[in-house]
Amino acid sequence: MGINERIKNFRNRLHLSQEYVANFLEINRATYTQMENGKRKITAEDISRLSELFGVTADALLNENKISQPSTVFARSFEKLDENDQAEIMNLIKFKEQMKMQRS
Repeated sequence: MGINERIKNFRNRLHLSQEYVANFLEINRATYTQMENGKRKITAEDISRLSELFGVTADALLNENKISQPSTVFARSFEKLDENDQAEIMNLIKFKEQMKMQRS
């Protein structure tokens, strides 16, 4: 699997649109699509920014055998939120746990 396929997989795992990732990289969507299709070279800066967005190391993007767990991505993103946003996320988690218990 090439780096372009790994980037696409990470984007899909996180349910991000190509438009969202392109905006994050400050490029247009067509250019980003070319990256995912292997028709545009991916620069070191692209790898750095994508690893930040996806919450994985550059190695995870460059090497097929180093895929980060979604919980690691969540933890890194969670730490960047302010206290109010963290509390809201925790409330959502508690709500989901309660819903799951009711279904059982």
